[in-house]
Amino acid sequence: MKKKYMNPYIAGTLLGMVLLLSMFLSGHGIGASGGIRNCTIAVVKALDRTHAESSEYYRRYIGEGKKPMKSWISFEVAGVLAGAFISGGFSKRLKLRTEKSPKINNTVRLVFSFIGGALFVYGAQLARGCTSGAALSGMAVLSVAGFVTMIAIFGSAYIFAWFFRKLWI
Repeated sequence: MKKKYMNPYIAGTLLGMVLLLSMFLSGHGIGASGGIRNCTIAVVKALDRTHAESSEYYRRYIGEGKKPMKSWISFEVAGVLAGAFISGGFSKRLKLRTEKSPKINNTVRLVFSFIGGALFVYGAQLARGCTSGAALSGMAVLSVAGFVTMIAIFGSAYIFAWFFRKLWI
């Protein structure tokens, strides 16, 4: 049975409208890496408050009564997760499964997914934004950095796809 996905032109237009609405209503673009950072900071603070308060990095986000989980980006990421579940439910694709190439097993797929995700989050922190924040929101305000980021993302994906193609073909 063929999977039914949303028309990419409609999806792209809706994403652009969400980005515009986000900038208009909140004064911020869209992004996710800051929400992951805030969640990590909240967990570190809950597990080892002394370490979090003594660390210069964590202190920037938890000092002087700041609450990282009450920032706009944390709520945005929670909304994205909720929206993904709602969308999956409506399209009848809300199932626990591992999508992969028939040439590899689930363990290989999950290990490479974890490594890729960890590298992506690390790179997003180094770049001060993820594909959504740095590239989409940056391009929406005609930032040169946004265009450079998008070119780098698609260029590196094109180059690395050849090496890792067996993971999904």
